[in-house]
Amino acid sequence: MLFLIGVLLAVPPALAEAEQAPQGAVWQLTLYGVVGPATADYLVRGLKDAAEEQAGAVLIRIDTPGGLDSSMRQMISAVLASPIPVICYVSPGGARAASAGTFLLYSCHVAAMAPATNLGAATPVSIGTPMTPDTGGGQPGDGEGDPATPHSGRGTGSAMERKVTNDAVAYIRGLAELRGRNADWAEKAVREGASLTASKALELGVIDLMAADRSELLEVIAGRSVEINGRQVALDFSDSAIFVADPDWRSEFLAVITNPNVAYMLMLIGLYGLIFEFTNPGFGLPGVLGAICLLVALYAFQVLPVSYAGLGLILLGLGLIAAEAMMPSFGVLGVGGLVAFVIGSIILMDTDIPAFQIALPVVAALALTTGVLLFALLGMALRAHYRPARMGPVAMIDREAEIEQVYGDQALARFEGELWEVRCVEQLKAGDRVRIHEIDGLTLVVDKLEA
Repeated sequence: MLFLIGVLLAVPPALAEAEQAPQGAVWQLTLYGVVGPATADYLVRGLKDAAEEQAGAVLIRIDTPGGLDSSMRQMISAVLASPIPVICYVSPGGARAASAGTFLLYSCHVAAMAPATNLGAATPVSIGTPMTPDTGGGQPGDGEGDPATPHSGRGTGSAMERKVTNDAVAYIRGLAELRGRNADWAEKAVREGASLTASKALELGVIDLMAADRSELLEVIAGRSVEINGRQVALDFSDSAIFVADPDWRSEFLAVITNPNVAYMLMLIGLYGLIFEFTNPGFGLPGVLGAICLLVALYAFQVLPVSYAGLGLILLGLGLIAAEAMMPSFGVLGVGGLVAFVIGSIILMDTDIPAFQIALPVVAALALTTGVLLFALLGMALRAHYRPARMGPVAMIDREAEIEQVYGDQALARFEGELWEVRCVEQLKAGDRVRIHEIDGLTLVVDKLEA
């Protein structure tokens, strides 16, 4: 099972029914929702497969609120390296290319938008409140003002915030200069979180054209040319077929396991399964299931913005809870482990993007379940502490036995299948019932019971 999962994750299959795409067709990829590892994998493989199938162009329909910086840069690198034209189209009406979507739009050879769409708000969200530089025109964040006036780049915030912002500004200005688009507004979108409507974006030179639908888009771009690897490529797709490359099973699988809540629960299932297997060896199923879940969770975590401090606290908490189960400390280890587990769960995802944070109800539910199990273990430990002894010499006190043999002054009593020598101040005979009140080496000191 582990081998099969490894093969599924390691071998990059072609997108669904890629072999049916006619040569020279326009491949349509759809980027919908938050940008993450699954969308990056889908887009990168889609661009690669389109180039291998000698597609005429790739059309990316986009509607996203943004997402992870690492996934965004992975997609943009694939777009910049594409040997065929890449057209980015924000549609349908009401869609947006916010944050990471703005960067992706700037990177494509052709940038288009449908009416009633918008783009912008590209400030790195991990910074928190956007900084407000002295721009000299327009209100912060409204997208207006003099687009030809570069911003000073000075603002409030820590050194780390300024470094992150300046890095993002340099990145988007480089993309804008490469494609010949408005670099000053791009900087404003990063520094101030400015946004634009489709019509305003066309007016300011942020995008290349507007189109109501895909058919109109392909008609409008006819006659244009773009530069790819130092050569001009004419765009004319009026007679080209459209091949819609939907996400395949691999992309769907990655989308599920890279959901932070799913990855978090897989990790817990894996750890609990291994703990149960180690404490009760021989079952097999908890160990196998735990190992599979843990490996899948670790694969998801390596592409997610994981805080290693949070992961360490979770592991410490589960270790303390397991130690409490195996050597009860009457709550000291268990409560400490529960506290570490909750804190680690809250800070596990090192990002401010809501879609990539673990939902607090999930953390609360699992913490409550762990707490209930912990207090159940404590209750069992306390009951075991006050339960009378059932083995050893102490467990024999006040128990009854029967005299089986008497020869001379020596009597033997049978207790739980064993013959013991007995000593009693009264005369004993075979068949008498006695009560044990002391153990002297291998001799039972007994009292004779009345008939």
